[in-house]
Amino acid sequence: MINYQENYQHLSPVWSHYTDIIVDHAEGSYLYATDGRKVLDFTCGIGVTNTGHCHPKVVEAIREQAGKLLHGQINLVVHKPLLELVDELRTIVPPTLDGFFFSNSGAEAVEGALKLARHATGKQNVIVFQGSFHGRTNATMAMTTSKNSYKVGYQPLMSGVYVAPFPYALRYGWDEEKTSQWCLDELELLLMTQSAPAETAAVFIEPVIGEGGYIVPPKSFMKGLRELTQKHNILLVADEVQSGFGRTGKWFGIQHFDVEPDIMTIAKGLASGMPISGVISRLDLMSKWIPGSHGGTYGGNPVAAAAGVATIRAIKEEHILDNVNARSAQLIAGLAHLREKYPQIADIRGLGLMIGTEFRDANGKPDKAFTKAVQHGCIDRNMLILTAGPWDNTIRWIPALVASEGEINEGLNIFESALAEAVK
Repeated sequence: MINYQENYQHLSPVWSHYTDIIVDHAEGSYLYATDGRKVLDFTCGIGVTNTGHCHPKVVEAIREQAGKLLHGQINLVVHKPLLELVDELRTIVPPTLDGFFFSNSGAEAVEGALKLARHATGKQNVIVFQGSFHGRTNATMAMTTSKNSYKVGYQPLMSGVYVAPFPYALRYGWDEEKTSQWCLDELELLLMTQSAPAETAAVFIEPVIGEGGYIVPPKSFMKGLRELTQKHNILLVADEVQSGFGRTGKWFGIQHFDVEPDIMTIAKGLASGMPISGVISRLDLMSKWIPGSHGGTYGGNPVAAAAGVATIRAIKEEHILDNVNARSAQLIAGLAHLREKYPQIADIRGLGLMIGTEFRDANGKPDKAFTKAVQHGCIDRNMLILTAGPWDNTIRWIPALVASEGEINEGLNIFESALAEAVK
């Protein structure tokens, strides 16, 4: 008989662990542990299981495809599920983005987008934003600025990465429009003083900052950014790894700003838990990507692609985006009510079911200790929830997009109990 607890001790300690839960199975919004616990999962595996755990349509697609073809390396053959996935994606992405490349993880997709941007433009440098998270591979570590813990001991990293301020109004203490304009001005200054437009291939941005604290930029900033990149002939890359596939109440976060990027990266929610990611761009850009200069053995795996097709169809057929917006309004209203009772809640922000609750102390400083106390209180009450931000002072709400009204209320009740305990 397998001793799960003993084998747990043999996992590499490079993985940090929020809990000691060993999962037996999962369904919808819940994880079921080997010790009998039923746990409300408001992490979705960090924004992955958007259709809930083990959505029946996704599971059936995986089972069916597993009996047909497990692996078809794309340089050798092209399989039906991948072409079906392209067909589904073409119905939800901007029509100008008509070229598709597939890999396995979000970091792979971002590295792919970087390589594409360099080949397509003949330029080398990239600009990212303060608070961004783009991955933990070598290039994407260099592009990640949400926490220094992801880089400690690995430097020097890839050069040619420049960091611009992100319009985080609460941090600067200004209103959104003043913050937006200042950040655009600083970006212009960066292009004048650090990375000239003639050397800058692309600007990478998360439409909603994820790991950096679930921060939504003003619409004026995103429109200004698009105008600025077009003015200087710089590609705009939307990193939709966490904000894609309905998480924000639209298919993609960028759609809230009436802006079209030149390149999009996708992963996480694409296949409800199966590992697949993608780079989507205009074919005229991809035609400049030197054949054979990028690729991978497993990219576009047929079983993962079939899960992606089933995921997109389920979101459409079950009107899941409507549920996202209804549950978003419910969650924000519930959190606003709690804010009236608990002044430690400094901000409630987000789009769809990508909501951040930021905590600050009586002096207006980030309060990591209080935030962690609330998080641990939720975990003790069998609800998984994550923190975010450079100071770990933001609770991020990432429930399944199929979460019910009752499940959102359950989460709010657990959160309130944890808050009450933390203030004692």
